[in-house]
Amino acid sequence: MEDSTQPAAIRIFVDADACPVKPEIYKVAERYGLKVFVVANSFMNVPRSNMIERVIVSECPDVADGWIVERATENDIVITADIPLAGRCVKKGSSVLSPTGKPFDDNSMGMALATRDLMTDLRSAGATTRGPAPLSRQDISRFLSALDLAVTRLQRKLK
Repeated sequence: MEDSTQPAAIRIFVDADACPVKPEIYKVAERYGLKVFVVANSFMNVPRSNMIERVIVSECPDVADGWIVERATENDIVITADIPLAGRCVKKGSSVLSPTGKPFDDNSMGMALATRDLMTDLRSAGATTRGPAPLSRQDISRFLSALDLAVTRLQRKLK
């Protein structure tokens, strides 16, 4: 039986296979005392901490996405660059951030999905497209600010 006097805990779910900001996530989570789930389909080193849980799922497509979507709630933060995963988590009410600090929400998902689909169509038609640019210091700074803001907003909401 849950103790209804305790506020819900904020958790962070990381779509970890290609996430370039895991060290930054760990620092912010430690500062706020938040549980982090690092979800990947292969072994990944994570800091030794009771607050960081490594979750290894099968290598089948979208298993990590499904694991995150099944568990994330409106009290949680999801970090992903995967647009369809971001959309599914936004629908559940989770706070969703890209590794560059761009928040995904109901307003931005349509454009993000359209851009993703356009790039997929261009690649399938033989066009050469570039992958994401390497993260700059500004991207990391923007991510840290966005994550801090997301945590603060959830803390206020849960008080």
